[in-house]
Amino acid sequence: MEVTGEKNTLICPVAFTPSDSIESVKDSPSIAMAAQVIKKGGLVAFPTETVYGLGANGLDADAVAGIFTAKGRPSDNPLILHIASPEDIHKIVTHVPRQAAHLASVFWPGPLTLVLPKADCVPEITTGGLDTVAVRMPSHPVALALIRACGVPLAAPSANSSGRPSPTEAAHVITDLMGKIDVILDGGSTGIGVESTVLDCTKARPVILRPGGVSQEALEKALGESVVISHHVVTTDGSVESLVSSPGIKYQHYAPKAPALLVKGGPPELFQELTRLALEWQEQGEIVGIVASTELGQYWQNEGIDTGKWQIAHMGSRHDLLEVAGNIYRCLRQLDETDATKILLESVSSKGLGLAIMNRLSKAAGHRIIGE
Repeated sequence: MEVTGEKNTLICPVAFTPSDSIESVKDSPSIAMAAQVIKKGGLVAFPTETVYGLGANGLDADAVAGIFTAKGRPSDNPLILHIASPEDIHKIVTHVPRQAAHLASVFWPGPLTLVLPKADCVPEITTGGLDTVAVRMPSHPVALALIRACGVPLAAPSANSSGRPSPTEAAHVITDLMGKIDVILDGGSTGIGVESTVLDCTKARPVILRPGGVSQEALEKALGESVVISHHVVTTDGSVESLVSSPGIKYQHYAPKAPALLVKGGPPELFQELTRLALEWQEQGEIVGIVASTELGQYWQNEGIDTGKWQIAHMGSRHDLLEVAGNIYRCLRQLDETDATKILLESVSSKGLGLAIMNRLSKAAGHRIIGE
């Protein structure tokens, strides 16, 4: 337990193993204490299977306002409501289309968020003033136990300062939000490492608003039909050309402190270009940071490249997208702790989970991208 800043932020470990169910943690004193904080309008950071979320009573406008204040998040950016049971969705939406009901039965609990028409009980601040609400049921036992103990849906964006890389361990939450929130439930590292897929189910054909932990291919297989991916155009002033019904679209997200460049392509050309840029920047006096795969490291070794002056964060094998997804935000935060002045981001395949990874890398680079 630690205390600092304007609020006395409590750090409370919750012991569990990855195979545990909600039953194994529901009686945890930390869960009970955190639930009381939520019921009193407070803010609690907690682990999910994707990233850490910053939770408040999603039906309490004042409590939700506290999320925006703590994160420094624009108030027109909608939040996701997290529920503990599929049946709870009927309390916060007016209608569940057949496709949405089927997808919930297949992917819940899990990293899929459904956008549906909101019920009157959901305040406008939770939905960014929209008449739709984003809902998901997480699979992490700590998250489920907390939501169930609170007895209300939790509005919970990622538990980081707005625009910063999302937190995949409690230490990241401490760095960003210590002294700004009431409780941090420390459940160790998260599993998937990128946020949920957000799917708009208010259209005749579902539309992916944000790629995430459930792939486009998995959704199409479950539905037996194609799923559209939305491509919102972000303007220089941070606005978009169409109404935003999902988090992670309207404003810059996931950015490291130093400017980053995403290099697209495939090996060996990708490795050659990354190396050329790193050497060029080094000659220009820049301190080079690189988010690099195991394979890029092997390439450097084979080619006898001196990487001693570069700050390198290892994302794992580019052939294991689950490993990469789990490491991306950690890598970005790791480079923030160095003196890197420019950062190179290695691209991966956009297939499956790679679509979500590339979405996050593109945003981390502020959409500064070269290559195919």
